[in-house]
Amino acid sequence: MNNLYDQIKDLIHSARQSVVKSIDLIQVITNFEIGRRIVKFEQNGSTRAEYGKNLLKNLSSKLSAEFGRGFSQRNLEYMRKFYLCYKDRDFQISQKPSAKFEKHISSPSNSSEILEKQQNSISQKPSAKSQITINEQDVLTNRQFVLSWSQYVFLIGIKNSEERQFYEIESLTNNWTLDELKRQFDAGLYERLALSRDKNGIKRLSKEGQMVSNPKDLLKDPYILEFLELDEKAKYSETDLETAIIDKLEHFLLELGKGFLFEARQKRFTYGEDHFYVDLVFFNRLLRCYVLIDLKIGKLTHQDMGQMQMYVNYFDRYVKQKDENPTVGIILCKKKHDALVEITLPKDTNIHASEYQLYLPNKNILKQRLMEWTQSME
Repeated sequence: MNNLYDQIKDLIHSARQSVVKSIDLIQVITNFEIGRRIVKFEQNGSTRAEYGKNLLKNLSSKLSAEFGRGFSQRNLEYMRKFYLCYKDRDFQISQKPSAKFEKHISSPSNSSEILEKQQNSISQKPSAKSQITINEQDVLTNRQFVLSWSQYVFLIGIKNSEERQFYEIESLTNNWTLDELKRQFDAGLYERLALSRDKNGIKRLSKEGQMVSNPKDLLKDPYILEFLELDEKAKYSETDLETAIIDKLEHFLLELGKGFLFEARQKRFTYGEDHFYVDLVFFNRLLRCYVLIDLKIGKLTHQDMGQMQMYVNYFDRYVKQKDENPTVGIILCKKKHDALVEITLPKDTNIHASEYQLYLPNKNILKQRLMEWTQSME
């Protein structure tokens, strides 16, 4: 009985989620088509005829009178811009063997066919060799729409097309809400990931999103911890920082990135007669390795790096399983010295130092840093 109940419950939840996604998808496709028709109308020179400069205003007035809310002049401008930003997907969406796309929106059955076509492609199983998830493949290969209209409205405000595509992929693969998408954008996730990669790695971000295939793919610099709500100017200890992270663990896991599972706080191990404590212990299921995090509120020292090296060595020798990969150590510090890190740590080390900030970064400064970084690689 319980098993039957659980099966039916899961079925109902799945059906309700599918209905919501179906409604979102139809709205996105419809708005894309409205935007396409507006742009084509303008390109044909029709704006100089009946509507002139007041095209969207007049169109909004008529549509609102007929259909009610949702067709304000501002929304029509969003639809127009939506098409211009994603017009490379026009062919994939409009192509249909039996009819032209002009009939799709006007016919409920045809709209359903478009929806069914997209949903069928989503349900296809990915290759076992591929790290790209099922839904990611829709964005990368089939070039289909997979987010809600409100998320696309936000995305079209991002001028850089590569950055826009990156956030679309990440929103999908991480199941971000609109609020989380805005938070990650404000926190400069794209720039922070790009700054830790070479030129080819930066290009991959816009095509594949954040792919985690080696320890360096986990890194961000800086990590943004504004959600901890700690006062930048107030005095706080490493224990206060650690406690705040544990209290907002869900947010911290999102900031860390993909594949992290929390294991322990102040993980104790004994070597000889001495006891040692690792601030935070995680396991990354994508890399199949332990990730140790040590928190430092002051300036990073070579002693801090030596301590983390000892932690990593212990986990590699006494904790990790034979089928698991080498342990990664990350020192989160308020201020690091790049030259000190470079001279202290070997180039092939699994130990890394990154700064953290208790406030959202200035995106213009991050963009400038990224521009300088990419120019230095040319």
